[in-house]
Amino acid sequence: MGDLKFQRPKGMHDILWQDWEYFQRVFNVVSHFAKLNNFERIETPILEKKELFERGIGTATEIVEKEMYCLKTKGGDELCLRPEGTAPVVRAYFENGLLELPQPVKLWYFGPFFRHESPQAGRYRQFWQFGFEILGEKDYILDAQIISISLEILKELKIGDFILKINSIGNTCCRGYYKKSLVYYLKKRQAGLCQNCKARLEKNPLRILDCKDEKCKQIVFQAPQILDYLCEECKNHFFKVLDTLEFLEIPFELDPFLVRGLDYYTNTVFEIQSKETNLALISGGRYNGLGKIIANRDLPGVGAAGGVERIVEILKEKKLFVPKEKFPKIFVAQIGELGKKWALKICQQLRENKIEVFESLGKDSLKAQLRLADKIKAKYVILIGQKEALEKMAILKDMETGKQKEIKFEKLIKEIKKLV
Repeated sequence: MGDLKFQRPKGMHDILWQDWEYFQRVFNVVSHFAKLNNFERIETPILEKKELFERGIGTATEIVEKEMYCLKTKGGDELCLRPEGTAPVVRAYFENGLLELPQPVKLWYFGPFFRHESPQAGRYRQFWQFGFEILGEKDYILDAQIISISLEILKELKIGDFILKINSIGNTCCRGYYKKSLVYYLKKRQAGLCQNCKARLEKNPLRILDCKDEKCKQIVFQAPQILDYLCEECKNHFFKVLDTLEFLEIPFELDPFLVRGLDYYTNTVFEIQSKETNLALISGGRYNGLGKIIANRDLPGVGAAGGVERIVEILKEKKLFVPKEKFPKIFVAQIGELGKKWALKICQQLRENKIEVFESLGKDSLKAQLRLADKIKAKYVILIGQKEALEKMAILKDMETGKQKEIKFEKLIKEIKKLV
């Protein structure tokens, strides 16, 4: 493959039909729970204004600093491929007047996103996500609802080896006090931090809590915890969320150093991680300040997003979903010019009657066609040769028993319907 002139860009991947059935399985489960919980489908443009993410996600985040795919149009607009889904949904909420609807507005999406990250297992530069957003209400119960829906999706997909980690990062006010205390603690230990975290110390100290470097982890382990700095309102909100999870008998692990890589989060943040890989399968939280950032209007919101490729990998590896073969398969074979034309017509008639049919009209060799029919495990073969075409009848052969019979074209569809 190395001598091919054109290959897919690094970090991208092709989704062939074998994998698409797994993607379709995830989509079907997600859309099922969206419908059950009265979420409406939304699809935002793949391209958005760069400023939307700079303001929404935060200029000091790694996504905005290093990972966005951006371009400048001939008209001077700076656009980028969407790296995440929440900011575009909030933009669409205001732009399309959804604040005039009864609140909250519940939206869901499923589509491709883009980040220029280092490619590794379960992480691509073009990746698929599904997401749920509840906009317009700040009640704690909605945080618990989003978490519950996320867990139900994984359970329906038969993924059970996961852990729910949860934390609160408060609002901008109590988080400000915490940042001061955290920076004070970290500056005394700055020499032990990795190079990335030394830079983060000035720009975005909360991201140090999420560093995977072992030395940084040891320093963070003794760091102040944000839960000790929450104001009464944030503390009450979080404890009510935890109380509701306990009421719903949802096990969780309180992780005082869990933060998300997006600056718009407030209060509750959570990750549902694979125990085997520690990768987040579904994560999210509350973002009560994002509406103010994007449209200068208050808009409480809470949401979650799931990584489709990561879930698909688990489905395949653990054999939690096996695409079903469609039986019985029908194959139409033909010989000669007239036989080929009738084969095309019979295929059209079968498909008009919602019967899936396989063929290889471009092959003239009957042997090659029957070899293909055998390869796809066709149960029945409809054979139309020159003689059959002139007599307006086909040979229907059962490939398992070897039995065959002649059927007039006018009765063929009715006969096939009995078999499928």
